[in-house]
Amino acid sequence: MKALQTPFCSRFGVRYPIVQTGMGWVSGARLTAATAQAGGLGFLASATMTVTALEAAIDEVQSRTTAPFGVNLRADHHDVDGVVRLIVGKGVSAASFAGAPSERLIKTLRDAGVRTLPTIGAKRHAEKMAKWGVDGLIAQGHEGGGHTGPVPTTLLLPEVCKAVDLPVLGAGGFFDGRGLVAALAYGAAGIAMGTRFLLTQESRVPEAVKATYLAADPRSTVVSLAVDGHPQRVLRTAFIDRLEASSPIGALIRALRHGLAFKALTGLGLFDLLREARSMKQSQDLTWAQVAMAANAPMLTKASLVDGRLDTGILPTGQVVGVIDELPTVEALIQRIMAEAESTLSRLCP
Repeated sequence: MKALQTPFCSRFGVRYPIVQTGMGWVSGARLTAATAQAGGLGFLASATMTVTALEAAIDEVQSRTTAPFGVNLRADHHDVDGVVRLIVGKGVSAASFAGAPSERLIKTLRDAGVRTLPTIGAKRHAEKMAKWGVDGLIAQGHEGGGHTGPVPTTLLLPEVCKAVDLPVLGAGGFFDGRGLVAALAYGAAGIAMGTRFLLTQESRVPEAVKATYLAADPRSTVVSLAVDGHPQRVLRTAFIDRLEASSPIGALIRALRHGLAFKALTGLGLFDLLREARSMKQSQDLTWAQVAMAANAPMLTKASLVDGRLDTGILPTGQVVGVIDELPTVEALIQRIMAEAESTLSRLCP
């Protein structure tokens, strides 16, 4: 159906206006390749990978599909230029970002022919990114998982679509074809989903952890500041309750411990770690205490989504988790969304 072949599809070279977001520890080669092969745009999550691991993941995706895919990266990574060189050299078609990108990074990627797709949570941020020359935007509302803003998708999305002349994708609360049509009605060019793709067969999250997600209802999530000092939507668990009750000193000690663990895991030297911390402080206008806390999120997420430790890990999620009750393949999920979108459009416009 012509209405579902949006400007996003033509600009990013995909069949369907559906994005699988770059979720740390979740969006690996298998999930990203499955999304690309099924006609959507999948993103590898590089923020929790070494550059060597990212190269191997890109090679694996390209061995599984010839369809376009992207890499989600951090602008404050200690070797962001090396990551960009890898993306360009491997012919990756798109880049999204964990956190805010810099104007220099956007220009470097654009000049190399890589499409850029930042995530924003406010109209003014959308306008800023548009001036920098990005190729599209993901507007994530309060319902979204992980780090999220205070404005619901139903208010943010139409405001952003009206403000910029770019393909805008809605994120936060989307999981089916009816939601895709609703996003189009608001002026969007498609939808981006994290939680819905996390709960698929190709997601590498342990099955017992997936079962915990499937048991949730829409009231099972909480937006907490206790993880890393920024609002982050997660499943409410006994561990989250303990985090929120802990003292500031205890939280800082835990954060420093996790920072050292993350350094070892990603192969960072002490100088690289300090340089990355300074870059994070400057680019995001953080205090040193907030910078120290920032290492909490990836390690606490790894504990649950990789190691299966629900007693010491967090479960990032959107509110949409409460209406998901099965684990389809990525192919079946995307085909179902598109079929339902066509059916909904036919019902509305017979």
